Amino acid sequence: MIHITRDFLDEEGRLTYRDIGLGLLEPETGVQYRFLPQHRSPVTPEMIAGADAVLSLTPAWTAQTFAAGAERLLIVARFGVGYDMCDVAALTANNVLLTITPGATDQPVAGGVLAMMLALSRRLLTKNRLVREGRWHERAYYQGTEIGGKVLGIVGFGGAGRELRRLVEPFGMRVLVYDPYVPDQVLAELHAERAVALPDLFTQADYVSIHCLLNEQTRGMIDRDLFARMKPTAFFFNAARGPIVNEADLIAALQEGRIAGAGIDVFEEEPPAQDNPLLGMDNVVLSPHSICWTDECFQAIGETAIRSILSVCRGEKPFGLVNPEVWEQTGFQRKLTAMGRRRGSQGR
Repeated sequence: MIHITRDFLDEEGRLTYRDIGLGLLEPETGVQYRFLPQHRSPVTPEMIAGADAVLSLTPAWTAQTFAAGAERLLIVARFGVGYDMCDVAALTANNVLLTITPGATDQPVAGGVLAMMLALSRRLLTKNRLVREGRWHERAYYQGTEIGGKVLGIVGFGGAGRELRRLVEPFGMRVLVYDPYVPDQVLAELHAERAVALPDLFTQADYVSIHCLLNEQTRGMIDRDLFARMKPTAFFFNAARGPIVNEADLIAALQEGRIAGAGIDVFEEEPPAQDNPLLGMDNVVLSPHSICWTDECFQAIGETAIRSILSVCRGEKPFGLVNPEVWEQTGFQRKLTAMGRRRGSQGR
């Protein structure tokens, strides 16, 4: 039995998104699924009772989730790439695999960031308002700037960061990368340069885009000192996780004119409070943690997550494993064997 978290449905119980890959389950014999009757976060012990797998969108997974153990649960398939809402240690201790969907969001995220870069550089929001407000004669006062030939700094050179590098190729941008874990060969193949240190990237870049994971090392990593190093003509973008950035320091940099603008898809608090200063700034493009959301993106994410679940149902190691050590754990193998027996008896 596959449980699907309730936040995929609207208040009327209808699927909010056009396609999350559920069609892959239809031809599978002996595989059933149901949407959970309520949306709760963190996930409660009652929500995982009787489940072999859970397709999870936004809820948190904590130690309390497993207060009654996880006698049957084999896999939590996270619908997306980030997993900061999941206590990986708790999942591992309870013999539960955690998978994510690497690759499915790379181009959608990168395309969203590029869209924000172009919108801010060309001052599209302001120019749109000039036309709508009958201020056509003011157009000469709102010149844009080209991204071509400028320096793009990418912090975190995983899938989305690399895809952004590919997307800006036609603009002839010089690309600086800060990511200690990426080999020199990868940078060379993608015609990117390694920044010797994070402050160096912020000093040189005309555009800075954040694409790293949120963890204890990156939480609050982008702060006042780094913003102070940016050019006053430079733009900042975050489509990774809000807490990577000290939001108060970003707001101060914008208010004081130390940077030219920002494109923000993620916030320290989501949704942000209505009195958050970012909401009133004309030089900031905002998105509700959905810059990559397209029909095609959600279908790809869903199909990737569901294929991981089906792999486990077939006794195969799934794609996108966050805690691969679980696969060899005795408790997990015991649950996997028990699931195979249940499926075998259903087929008779």
